[in-house]
Amino acid sequence: MRNIFLFTFQIFIISISLLSFNSQAQAPGRLRGVVTDSTNGEVLAFCNIVIEDLKIGAATDKRGMFVLNKLPANTEMTVMVSYIGYKTKKISFLLKPDELLDLKIQMTPLNIELNAVEKIGERYVDKNVTDLGLEIISMRQLEVIPKGVETDVMRSLQYLSGVSSTGDISARYYVRGGSSDQNLVLLNGITLYAPFHSLGLFSSIEPDMINSIEFFKGGFTSEYSGRLSSILNVITKDGNKNAFNASASASFLTGKGMIQGPIPNGSFMLSGRFSYSDKILKSFLDQKTVPVNFYDIAAKINYSSPDIFNNAKFSLFAFITDDKIKYSDPLRESYLWKNNLLGFEWLQVYDAPVFSRLGISLSKFEGKIIPNGSNLKPLVNNLQDISISFDLNAVFDSKDQIDIGLLIKLMDSELRLENKSGIESDISRFTGNISAYAKYKLLRFENFGLDIGSRINVSGLNTNSSGKLEPRVSLTYNPIGDLIIKGSAGIYLQEMTTISDEDEIISVFDPWIIIPDYLNPATGYSLSGGIQYNLSSNSNIQIEAYHRNSNNTPVLNDEKYFNFDPDLVEGSQESYGWEFTYDLTETSFSLSASYSLSWAYKKIDSYIYYPKYDSRHSGNLMFSCNPGAGWNLTSIWSVYSGLPFTEIISYYDKYNLVNPFEITPGASDYVPYLILADKNLGRLPSYHRLDIGLSKKIAIASTIITLSIDAINVYNRKNIFYYERDTGRRVNMLPFLLTGTVKIEI
Repeated sequence: MRNIFLFTFQIFIISISLLSFNSQAQAPGRLRGVVTDSTNGEVLAFCNIVIEDLKIGAATDKRGMFVLNKLPANTEMTVMVSYIGYKTKKISFLLKPDELLDLKIQMTPLNIELNAVEKIGERYVDKNVTDLGLEIISMRQLEVIPKGVETDVMRSLQYLSGVSSTGDISARYYVRGGSSDQNLVLLNGITLYAPFHSLGLFSSIEPDMINSIEFFKGGFTSEYSGRLSSILNVITKDGNKNAFNASASASFLTGKGMIQGPIPNGSFMLSGRFSYSDKILKSFLDQKTVPVNFYDIAAKINYSSPDIFNNAKFSLFAFITDDKIKYSDPLRESYLWKNNLLGFEWLQVYDAPVFSRLGISLSKFEGKIIPNGSNLKPLVNNLQDISISFDLNAVFDSKDQIDIGLLIKLMDSELRLENKSGIESDISRFTGNISAYAKYKLLRFENFGLDIGSRINVSGLNTNSSGKLEPRVSLTYNPIGDLIIKGSAGIYLQEMTTISDEDEIISVFDPWIIIPDYLNPATGYSLSGGIQYNLSSNSNIQIEAYHRNSNNTPVLNDEKYFNFDPDLVEGSQESYGWEFTYDLTETSFSLSASYSLSWAYKKIDSYIYYPKYDSRHSGNLMFSCNPGAGWNLTSIWSVYSGLPFTEIISYYDKYNLVNPFEITPGASDYVPYLILADKNLGRLPSYHRLDIGLSKKIAIASTIITLSIDAINVYNRKNIFYYERDTGRRVNMLPFLLTGTVKIEI
């Protein structure tokens, strides 16, 4: 362990020394800056930054910052900054030799009457950026996508190629053949273990508080850890730095509001949402009434003062969610689950192009199933995650970058449950993890980029993780013209897992545990590659292929008959496929089309089967039109081939030995017993659905009112959800449904 820390420290010293040497030896200057919204001071992530005179550029990062090195001194130049929905800004500047010039650029939003449709998430086309598998999602994209009930982060992911779902009911998503617990959700850098409300119908992250979203559906680099499939990285707003304002909105299910404003040397943001009616849920749940009750609250305070630390920013963030399902019938079961997050962040920008981040966080999850008088089994799950992380990024004059980081994590998990055989289990553990990473980004060449690095687990939550390396590499090559070739490969470890029954139609919440030491940590091997061809300045086509193997993935042991039998057994997963995407952006409309061809398999004890989310073909066609005057029209047509299910091949009458007290006088003492075919060997019919959303923004003085109406399943396609095993009745997904939302911003 001592050698590892010495190695990390040496990398840091060498990096700073090289950086210092370069700054002294080179005459050119450097330009650094942060881009914000002029009306509220919020940072603008992924802006285009271009030096017109030199034909070079960059994009702001998720915190609105950018650096351009090796610019000629004593030469007047112009930087052009552009961003979706904002007026393009040009700033002239002159650099002295070895000067580091800081710019604070404020962008003016376009008037809503003139705002035209532009490509969502478009960034400066830098042909050496290693971003295979990365999707940038903006709030504007979330707002215009047709809604199931209301705007939702998780549901928007399901329209991306390589991301699948199991139907209209759940916002849970599955990425390139991985299970749902293999997706990491980060909220301001804090792990969110229960990211869903209301039976998984939509996300617990309130969209109005979001500033930016990064979604890695594969090939994520060394700074991320803990999951095999994907990373969803959500950064919230800081709060209006210029003036106090408030917003409120209501849908058929929830009411929500947000207030924000300045404080001395900083800003604050407070957001809340609560459910007030569950009537709309009947459309999702086959006309069944479920007494869903939930709320979420988020608060953030930011402080920055040069009198304390120059170029430093401090943030304190809190997030609380609470869900309950309680029936009026005292004999019915109850479900309770909640997630509490608390985080502190210190961002520091140094005089040299060096950035650091210190994060301290607590993530706490609690879940309970209380059977009362029902036949359900009791379950108690508690999880506490205390994390301390430090990240350092240095940018060289050559544009190359080096990143190093350290993560210390303490975990306390408890799970008490009873299985179908009545065997009770107590899976509890207190342990810790120390891991470090280092990576180098080679960006000095205009047509070639390389990101290479590795994580090392000094000690693991699972003892079998200690000393494990997770090497990763991604690259980009522009051989000619507008053709870009990309690739990535990596090894990933996961030490946490959920305990859930894959045969459940609807999962209320998923209990989390640390993988026990009698199993190895889940290990994933990922390889992907693709090409991007820019057909014109406003259209491109992308083709990606991937192959994944995951070993030692834990699975609930269905054959636990005695206390000494293990609760979990090891399985494996394999998936591979192709993804095709076409994007076109014009002044008043945009068009996006995607198609995926994929295969997914699971293996337990040499038995191979399809997971419930395996769909061979899937596609989405999205059209968005903005004719002006605050109107926006969006339509999405989705289609995928049938999902796997286990068929009933026969049944016989079985003598009721399990509970003879259920036999009433005059009734038969035999009950029907089902004989099932091989697991998930059958396929449901194909699925397709058309959704249309229409919204209108109205400005009255300083107040903006947004009215939206959404039509779900416009042509009332009867998409099957499942067959009831006891009756054989077919249950369909959502019928034709109209929903509406009203939002007022002051």
